[in-house]
Amino acid sequence: MEPILDVRDLKAHFFTRRGVVKAVNGMSFRLHAGETLGIVGESGSGKSVSQMSLLRLLPSPPLKIVGGEAFFRGKDLLRASDAELRAIRGDRISVIFQEPMTSLNPYLRIGAQVVEPLLVHRKMTRAEAWHEAEAALDRVGIPATRNALDAYPHEFSGGMRQRVMIAMALTTRPEVLIADEPTTALDVTVQAQILALLKDIQRETGMAIVLITHDLGVVAGLADRVLVMYGGRVFEEGSAEQVFYASRHPYTMGLLRSTPRLDVDTEVLPSIAGVPPDLARVGEGCPFFERCPVRLPQCSLFPAAREFGSGHVGYCHWKGEGSPWEVPARFVSKG
Repeated sequence: MEPILDVRDLKAHFFTRRGVVKAVNGMSFRLHAGETLGIVGESGSGKSVSQMSLLRLLPSPPLKIVGGEAFFRGKDLLRASDAELRAIRGDRISVIFQEPMTSLNPYLRIGAQVVEPLLVHRKMTRAEAWHEAEAALDRVGIPATRNALDAYPHEFSGGMRQRVMIAMALTTRPEVLIADEPTTALDVTVQAQILALLKDIQRETGMAIVLITHDLGVVAGLADRVLVMYGGRVFEEGSAEQVFYASRHPYTMGLLRSTPRLDVDTEVLPSIAGVPPDLARVGEGCPFFERCPVRLPQCSLFPAAREFGSGHVGYCHWKGEGSPWEVPARFVSKG
């Protein structure tokens, strides 16, 4: 089946006074209709920049796409005209932004912002758009929708603003939804409701989802495939089951090891020592080199892809079996 979105060797760099920051340094992936792709990794790994740069949602300069292609239904987004991209952005591809307080216009009422995509892309009358906006707010669990549409963003809590962002993104029933930390400001109960809503709409419309998150639990429950990013590069890709239960990259193993577990008694949560690299000074080698417990001399060059079967791919010179991370004796399994 042909992918709805096909990204090939995307390179998005920031040109700054202190040097070139290689935020995304060669990212490739395919997204099919009805599929959910989870993108995980530490802050600064290039998750959000990779997706925002596809739609030119970041200021240029300093951002510049220095390489790659990104085909959406056969149209290369990176070379599309401004008019072509405006017709796609917010309609066929929608975005749930990470921080709703800075994404919503503080000078406009909620209603004016929710109906705008419907007026621009769906050519609805204002009465039709207002009715659809009420239904959209109701779907994401906002009570008294008519009053909510008359409110300003500052009158809502962080969680309510996040739900407004989700409602706005879903009003046009997009073919692709880029969800950047969509449940960060929500409590666990509302988070479950929103994820269930995304699944329901996906089943109804065949919408594809790119889910950017730090929450591995959300990825495990929603994603079909997972990309693990670090230092602007993809380190591992596979189905959720492959990445969670048969991971082959030391970084992926370190992330999973640092996730709290209910079946393990612990005094100190394991972590990956060190800090993410300065992407203005990263070379041609593996950016995880300084923090890796099994680094090798050949890591001075970034490794080629290694196939582990059935679409499971890793980028690492290490070929050992088992986990490269030593588990301290104080971690005692309950099972």
